[in-house]
Amino acid sequence: MKTLVIGLGNPILCDDGVGVRVAAELAGMLEDSDGINVDVIEASVGGLRLMELMQGYDRVILVDALLGPGAPPGTIKRLTLSDLERITPPQHVASAHDTTLITALQAGRRLGLALPESVVIYGIFVEKVDEFGEEPTPAVARAIPQATAAVLSELRAAI
Repeated sequence: MKTLVIGLGNPILCDDGVGVRVAAELAGMLEDSDGINVDVIEASVGGLRLMELMQGYDRVILVDALLGPGAPPGTIKRLTLSDLERITPPQHVASAHDTTLITALQAGRRLGLALPESVVIYGIFVEKVDEFGEEPTPAVARAIPQATAAVLSELRAAI
């Protein structure tokens, strides 16, 4: 099964870079791991560009920051696309570049693109995403090894 892990975020916006940090930690761990064949990338994209990165993979795991009520910073939540559809309000956007992941995947499937059947999202609740800084807040920093372990466990379970 061809698998891709994408760590999303901007590493110079405090907690927003949590997905990128998890991807970097995971990539380092996988270098020394036998039996897990997975591509790991870091990205600061969304919508159609994110969908393009997913082409040709059977399974994709996304790691990203979650901002909003529902849990304290540092809480890790595993979501499926169905979960995301339930919590993401429908949007009418002026530009195709502003599409949601759900809309982009639907469009790609209608076009017959080779997109993954399985997409899982590991979201880490965050506190600061609108301030410049290269370090995450303490609660989010503590969640990085836990999120990395959760993704690694999911990868190992599929072997």
